[in-house]
Amino acid sequence: MTAAPIFVTGGTGFLGRHLIPLLCRRGIPVRVLTRDPAAHPWLARYPNVQAVAGDVRESGPWMAAVQGCGSVIHAGGLFRFWGAAQDFDATNVTGTRHLLDAARAAGVQRFVHVSSVAVIGQPDPREVIDEAYPPNPVEPYQISKLKGEHLALEAWREHGLPVIVVRPGAYYGPLGEYAFNRLFFKDPMRGIIMQIDGGRHIIFPAYVGDVAQGVLLALERGQVGEVYNLCGDWISHQDAFTIVIREAGLWYPRLNIPGWMGIATSRVMEAAARIVRREPFWPLNLKSYVYNDWRVSNDKARRELGFAPLDFVEGVRRTVQWYRAGKPDQIPETECESL
Repeated sequence: MTAAPIFVTGGTGFLGRHLIPLLCRRGIPVRVLTRDPAAHPWLARYPNVQAVAGDVRESGPWMAAVQGCGSVIHAGGLFRFWGAAQDFDATNVTGTRHLLDAARAAGVQRFVHVSSVAVIGQPDPREVIDEAYPPNPVEPYQISKLKGEHLALEAWREHGLPVIVVRPGAYYGPLGEYAFNRLFFKDPMRGIIMQIDGGRHIIFPAYVGDVAQGVLLALERGQVGEVYNLCGDWISHQDAFTIVIREAGLWYPRLNIPGWMGIATSRVMEAAARIVRREPFWPLNLKSYVYNDWRVSNDKARRELGFAPLDFVEGVRRTVQWYRAGKPDQIPETECESL
């Protein structure tokens, strides 16, 4: 008997590029929402995938494609360190509302909502961030993701939609070049290694293949109405750079930048960015991620889902190999092994 399809948003993004092969490897039919199917010819590699043309920001004919699906994975979202609040809200809030409406109408059995640990915004440097830690978003992306998360959980509490929320950490791994990948891999491998305050702050890395596995675990084993952090073990910037430098065989010196200097530089870059209308190299919104201590706990996901993230050294090794191989547009088969 053929399994019911899974409806996926964000299937052509960083996480989706790892999630889609994993689903197909398990023989699950997938319907992927994308604004322009022709722009993603790699989808044709997977016979179980049906591309659905549509934009989650707008209600429309695409919503009918959720009918007949057993589950929904909402991994779509707008993530940048720079941008207007209304743009983030259009995708991460209004888009979530449209998908929740479609899922309710279709009567799906599971709805996994991919949020972000970043909704915490301003963590106390003395505290460990578990799922009960109170969010305090401080910039437009974080605010919009928390709004979307609240909509998803309200759909469970008020309408009985079986929602599970996952909060991934900072993605890194093959097929990505933004955020963590840029700061800890791409920039160092082209000679730019900048540590704020001597690299003493704590980051919350999440190998993207682990997150894809965690999403499937949440789909199968997650408790409805619960939230799960999906990330590796926390690590200082200094230790992360040390591992990347060693695994990539780099010799470049590290530039240590005082926090006040980094913020001042960001303000100047932001002013220039508003003129040229392009994201600055060092956006001010990076402050929340780079200047804080993100001691994120994955204990709940390990305990309840069986989540087992890669050691950071191994994740770095795989990411460096991808860069060294010329950044191929697909992940190795070993990344798609069944759970």
